[in-house]
Amino acid sequence: MSKKTRKKSPAAKTAKAAGPSPKKSPAKASQKAASKPLKSAKASAPKSALGEGAKAPVFHLPRDGGDSVSLADYAGKKLVLFFYPRADTPGCTKEAIDFTRLKSAFAEAGAAVLGVSADPVKAQEAFRNKHQLAVPLISDEQHEMLTSYGAWGEKSMYGRTFLGIIRTTVLIGADGRVAKIWRNVRVDGHAEEVLETAKAL
Repeated sequence: MSKKTRKKSPAAKTAKAAGPSPKKSPAKASQKAASKPLKSAKASAPKSALGEGAKAPVFHLPRDGGDSVSLADYAGKKLVLFFYPRADTPGCTKEAIDFTRLKSAFAEAGAAVLGVSADPVKAQEAFRNKHQLAVPLISDEQHEMLTSYGAWGEKSMYGRTFLGIIRTTVLIGADGRVAKIWRNVRVDGHAEEVLETAKAL
């Protein structure tokens, strides 16, 4: 009996050894496969070739109040588009308040002002009401306008890379062409700088 058990034990050992190995290999393979799409997604972040002098990309999107806004609505006029990351956050609130404060000065310079983010219309309306904002706020939840104006792309924070809204301002001339682009905007004094550029245009 001892001889039989000794003969079976090597087979049992090889069966046990063979059993776990195919279970481990798929797990390793799935982990490697999952990391590739994440890397490729970062590498393929939308980038805009929009530059100064180019024709402004068309858009038609909903805004606060239930109406919609399009580039055609401002044909023959100067237009300021300020793209902000998120409604009712400190930097975005200050920027929107600054543009609201200078709205009449922009109007005197022949320029309209629109704020744009990926927030839904309800969030834009709450943002407007809370801070008494007087500039229209556009909702671009699909990131189409944000991408075409180069305001959607790779960002990094605390060592983490992700896709999001890059604070950007675009000044469009009465001829429908991009006159000036500000990227990675610093909020302090920005609205005043844009106003002076619009006046000189």
